[in-house]
Amino acid sequence: MMDKYFGVGVGFKPEHFKDIMQGQPDLGFFEVHAENYMGDGGAPHRMLGALRENYQLSVHGVGLSLGTMGNLDQTHLHRLKDVVDRYQPALVSEHLAWSSHDEAKNLLFLNDLLPIPYTAQTLDRVVEHVDQVQTTLGRQILVENPSTYVAFSETQMSEIDFITQMQSRTGCGLILDVNNVYISANNQNMDAFEYLDAFPTHAVGEIHLAGHAEDLDDEGKRLLIDAHDRKVAPDVWTLYQHVIAKTGEKTTLIEWDNDVPDWPTLYQEALDAKSLMAKSGAKTHAAE
Repeated sequence: MMDKYFGVGVGFKPEHFKDIMQGQPDLGFFEVHAENYMGDGGAPHRMLGALRENYQLSVHGVGLSLGTMGNLDQTHLHRLKDVVDRYQPALVSEHLAWSSHDEAKNLLFLNDLLPIPYTAQTLDRVVEHVDQVQTTLGRQILVENPSTYVAFSETQMSEIDFITQMQSRTGCGLILDVNNVYISANNQNMDAFEYLDAFPTHAVGEIHLAGHAEDLDDEGKRLLIDAHDRKVAPDVWTLYQHVIAKTGEKTTLIEWDNDVPDWPTLYQEALDAKSLMAKSGAKTHAAE
């Protein structure tokens, strides 16, 4: 899985369907959010079925809540399996986050991807959940590094240590979201290049690139927000070049989920990623 290269792709948006079908853009894949295709039929499936005839798919989940201390929602997990079985995507992924809470047997869902404390207890629970998902789906999944805004006081290990141990114990693959790294580095006064150099890139199956919003925190300091609502920032492109110079060709996704632009604008972001990949001299299976 991790050694396969599917090129550069973008997140699929229905408003771009006509342009994609008419233009047949030179892309390796399209990503879709699994939860948008958990119904039985209708226009979403008609469009995705047509797309699947010409392109690979990457199915990205946002609702499994791998980091919850409660139980995984089995109904949601099996709906995900139905989507994966139906479309046989090249990649399946989820977030290192939690978004549900099992309170007195009543599962509560929160409309956000919330951070987790990096503790031994949380690690054991995440490993259990990743194992359960991979067993149910009958395949490897990729888990994405989060964007963070604060650190937990009870944290016992670094994010890199947590992710490395999770990957080693489950055999899962990883998504390296470079924009998330940039956001976390700014918000928590870390060095983004040091983070990337320590990341277990041998397990990365996909890289994510996206735009972020800027604000100020309560102390007037620069605060970055993972908004997915604009072009990739120049500093993030620089970090991306740093990564692929080390790893070689890696499947790369442009994420743009809010304030979605017209198709030519989104496609140009993908072409820019392809150009940087070519300029870097990256080759498939480059040595780590």
